[in-house]
Amino acid sequence: MPNVMIRRKPDGNLQFYVAKQDMEETVATVEKDTAEEWGGTVELTDGSKWYIDPISPPPVFPTTLRFKRG
Repeated sequence: MPNVMIRRKPDGNLQFYVAKQDMEETVATVEKDTAEEWGGTVELTDGSKWYIDPISPPPVFPTTLRFKRG
């Protein structure tokens, strides 16, 4: 379960960064992205999927979270 840094880019999209893999991608979709919770399956623009248990209340970005490969 790698630590993933997520930040909001100037264009409003979320940037997903895994330091140990030197992987940086834009988040394409988030399964649960509401005012009450954030998380579930996260799909990146390269097609890879990652998972985090939904967080309530949603995190404030930038933040570092632990994800599983989906």
